[in-house]
Amino acid sequence: MVGRIEKLAKIFKVLGDYNRLGIVMVISKASRTVTEIINATGMSQTLVSFHLRVLRKAEVVTTRREGPFIYYSLTNPSLMDNLNDLSNIINNAGSEMEKILEK
Repeated sequence: MVGRIEKLAKIFKVLGDYNRLGIVMVISKASRTVTEIINATGMSQTLVSFHLRVLRKAEVVTTRREGPFIYYSLTNPSLMDNLNDLSNIINNAGSEMEKILEK
């Protein structure tokens, strides 16, 4: 169980960065090249490459080569669904907290 908690904490830490979360959102629908990620996010090539290395090391993204191109995709395709579920839980908790504070 400790190993699972450590891995989960590592993933949350990695996804806690605004730029990395943006990259995850871009590649959640389809595999993308670095150039496609740059165009979608507006980040520099250096910044995208840095964050992709961090995401790969944490096993959040994986790669595949097609000719001269390297495509990045989510290691677990359901990750974005899980993040959306978590976002909904947080939003609902925020709404409940606002109701409590209004009383």
